[in-house]
Amino acid sequence: MKLPRKPYIALGLLMVLLSLGYMNRLYLLQYSLGWYTDWAHPRSAPQDIAWTAGPPSAQVPPAQRPPNIIVILADDLGINDVSLHGGGHGGEGVPTPHIDAIAKAGVRFDQAYAGSAVCTVSRAALLTGRYPWRFGVEFTPTPGALARVAGTLYTDPSKIHPVLVDHEKAKATASFDELGMPASERTVAELLKDRGYHNVHIGKWHLGSTPEMRPNNQGFDESLFMESGLYLPEKDPRAVNSKQDFDPIDRFLWPNMRFGVSYNGGKWFEPKRYLTDYFTDEAVKVIGQNQNRPFFLYLAHWGVHTPLQASKEDYDALPQIKDHRRRVYGAMIRSVDRSVGRVMQALKDNGLDQNTLVIFSSDNGAPGYIGIPDVNLPYRGWKLTFFEGGLRVPTALQWPAQIAAGQQFAQATSHIDITPTVVAAAGGMMPTDRPIDGVNLLNALQHTSGKSAAKALADRPLFWRDGGLRAVQVAHWKLIESAKPAKDFLFDLKSDPTEKKNLADTQPAKLASLKALLAAHHKGMPEPLWPSFIEMPIMIDKTLNLPQNKDDEYTYWYN
Repeated sequence: MKLPRKPYIALGLLMVLLSLGYMNRLYLLQYSLGWYTDWAHPRSAPQDIAWTAGPPSAQVPPAQRPPNIIVILADDLGINDVSLHGGGHGGEGVPTPHIDAIAKAGVRFDQAYAGSAVCTVSRAALLTGRYPWRFGVEFTPTPGALARVAGTLYTDPSKIHPVLVDHEKAKATASFDELGMPASERTVAELLKDRGYHNVHIGKWHLGSTPEMRPNNQGFDESLFMESGLYLPEKDPRAVNSKQDFDPIDRFLWPNMRFGVSYNGGKWFEPKRYLTDYFTDEAVKVIGQNQNRPFFLYLAHWGVHTPLQASKEDYDALPQIKDHRRRVYGAMIRSVDRSVGRVMQALKDNGLDQNTLVIFSSDNGAPGYIGIPDVNLPYRGWKLTFFEGGLRVPTALQWPAQIAAGQQFAQATSHIDITPTVVAAAGGMMPTDRPIDGVNLLNALQHTSGKSAAKALADRPLFWRDGGLRAVQVAHWKLIESAKPAKDFLFDLKSDPTEKKNLADTQPAKLASLKALLAAHHKGMPEPLWPSFIEMPIMIDKTLNLPQNKDDEYTYWYN
């Protein structure tokens, strides 16, 4: 008996589709995260946010209230991306006058360190005043989809050192949303809430996306949450894109990132315009709505993180920069600096500029994978390394009512100091039921009244940790301990601030004492909350687009 023809045709088509799917499985995997996002989180048109309004009139004059507090955090902004220290891209027509103005009105920190050389860990340090590995946050949350395609994305015969992917660990890792800071941590927002502050988060979070880990459960009354990573839709006429074909991370981001935010955990919607400007628009509204009560605003920009994407308006303003990539990057810096200026103007317009403590910083140094060599000059290294280029960040503070203008603070400070400083300014207390690693910097600064003389910080070690890569800095000595390659880097930062001369072989006593300090600090620390499943070599002195040779120094980064 003859079977009908149609089932054979259907079966044949199915086999063809399966064959095509198998042959293009890596392409499908590379794009799967974006497709899943489109299905799980359809984005609506832009929405107006009804920010919660404070009292219609001031019960207490601004000068007599606890200070308003604003922390503005840039993303991947290198110390040489701003003109704060006399460098930057000013020669290309991209100065940062508004960031610089915070330091002129207050304090420039000349040896400010990030909590880590990567975003999640650094942000956890900033928001708690604690080393994040104390509560298991050691690695960057990474989508499992990246592990499935990493081996192919990173296949490059010209690279000397391999990227190592542990697929079994990747499979065992929780979903991306579940990787973040435990709700048991006491954030700066929770501590300020105890003092009666209204707390608002705008922008990047990257500390977990479950309801327990999101800002609204971590002390923030309101949260405008960046849900993905495009500044505008890729083909939007308002955008100018720069794609780095030599960077596997960039090739993964473009097809998978989307243009979307949410408010207080609601459904995703598209911002009204270029992301940096949009976040600034909303920050200005928040300041106006809260002019009559103490507030804390955590403005966590995505700029200038990849994918490199500028607004056409900023790109067109820099015709003197001929290199397309540098021009897009410069335009992104321009938008971040403009944001700072608009926030400061909003404070002035609302009569709040004198009694508002403003801190500006970046979460870590700029990366080498964007292919721009001078972003961290004069320092060596990039984001993902513990050399100074990965850890030194532009940092400035102002509080005109209390802190004298024009100060330059030379001692080493860290992101772990921000929460203790902010809480002290608000008249609060840090938790006593857990170790606090940061210190209150206010007593180390000259006060406007002149009644309080600045006191030098006591020498203290600062630590960093990322799997097989660890570091400690105390006084002017710094040790980087690398497991892969098995190598110690010892530097005297006083005589060699750019880390050119490794003294590990010539200073055995100093090396031994710092190694003992490192071992004592890390002894008894808990296991990471999630494993590292990608190990990636990072060249210390070369951007990713440059050819490698066997004499290049490198360390491995653990995701």
